[in-house]
Amino acid sequence: MEEWDDDLLHRYPTAESASEHVFRDYAAEVRPSVKEFYWLNHINQTYAFAQAKRAEYGGLNHAVMGVWEAMEFLNELVDDSDPDTEATQIEHLLQTSEAMRADGRPPWMILTGAMHDLGKILCLWGEPQWAVVGDTYPVGCAFSDTVVFSGFFADNPDASDPRYATPYGIYEPGCGLDNVVMSWGHDEYIYRVVKDYLPVEAQAMLRYHSFYPWHREGAYEHLTNDHDRAMLTHVLDFNQYDLYTKTDIRPDPVELRPYYEDLIAEFFPPTIRW
Repeated sequence: MEEWDDDLLHRYPTAESASEHVFRDYAAEVRPSVKEFYWLNHINQTYAFAQAKRAEYGGLNHAVMGVWEAMEFLNELVDDSDPDTEATQIEHLLQTSEAMRADGRPPWMILTGAMHDLGKILCLWGEPQWAVVGDTYPVGCAFSDTVVFSGFFADNPDASDPRYATPYGIYEPGCGLDNVVMSWGHDEYIYRVVKDYLPVEAQAMLRYHSFYPWHREGAYEHLTNDHDRAMLTHVLDFNQYDLYTKTDIRPDPVELRPYYEDLIAEFFPPTIRW
């Protein structure tokens, strides 16, 4: 495999829209590893890879632990895909959920905010970050040019595979996102962890919160159905908190722990499978 070199950036166009907002400023030279991350992500996330990871982790047989324990475990990770914040993982989770709490959002949504990035623990089990974090997108069909750093897909083998290189690829029109294989990452994994415990709206928030090509750019709508369009409202509602709560105000996990342990107990048993 070709090794990363900064000169590679001159060979690939990027999604210019990614620099339109205060956060997700991928045009800024905040963290050069962000570009290397997306290069690795885009050349390696194939349909076969995503299916293999679904099979590997879908059985939830890698750990048994409580939700707060998982939040503390995740705190060991530094996310190379995020150019915007120096907050620790648990601080970002609590920034998101505390903003929801301040707005009087329902308990299940506050808890969803506190759990939304917990799937990143995959990195702590040896998965490379390009296979866990960053924006998500369907595989098994043509890649959209709305995906950040979309030019990097030129070196993905699926881009030249006739089975996958059309807008619909292996899918039917309006098949629904439940029937679409997404690039593997923490969204898909945490959805599988919580789907027996949290309401369907929370499941959609968790499963698609990194699917920016759909919920911000309007891409891949030809694959969605009425259920997806109904869930889109909830995903957008969630993302206003996920994205724009990245501030310099850092919550205190020690102070907040009793509240969140009580909240977790409303929806989850003391330990769950991961």
